[in-house]
Amino acid sequence: MENVDKESNERQDHELPQCIEDWGWKYHHTGIPTDKALPNERYLPHLKFYVSGFNTSPFGIEWMRFEKDCPISDIIKSVPHIAFEVDDIDRELAGHNFEIMSEPGAPSDGVRAAMILHNGAPVELIEFQKNK
Repeated sequence: MENVDKESNERQDHELPQCIEDWGWKYHHTGIPTDKALPNERYLPHLKFYVSGFNTSPFGIEWMRFEKDCPISDIIKSVPHIAFEVDDIDRELAGHNFEIMSEPGAPSDGVRAAMILHNGAPVELIEFQKNK
C-alpha cells in the first residue's frame, strides 16, 4: 500500500477546492458561451450580450450569447467560466496574486463583478450589495 503524504499541498479527491474550503467563496454559476439564440434570453445592452438559463438551471448554468461588437474579452466569449460569490471583491483581489482580466464593475444593479484568469481559465468573482 502506498504511503500518502499528509503534508502535501495537493488536494485529495474528496477535498473541496481551496477557494471554498479556506477562502469561504461560494459557487454561484457556470457561464457557457453560445452562438445560438435560446428561450427567455435577457439582453444586457451596456455589455452587448444575452444571458439565459440561470433562473431555471438547478446547477447554475448560464448561457451567454455575444453581439459582434461586445466589449468583453475574447476568452470570455469562447471559454466557459466559473463564478463564485465573495463578500468583498476588493479584499479578495488585494489578498491574492491573481491575474486580473477585468476590474470590478457593475453588470447589474446591486452587483459587482470582476474576472480573473487562472491557468488559462476565466473565473468570475461576484459581490452582492447587502441590504442594510
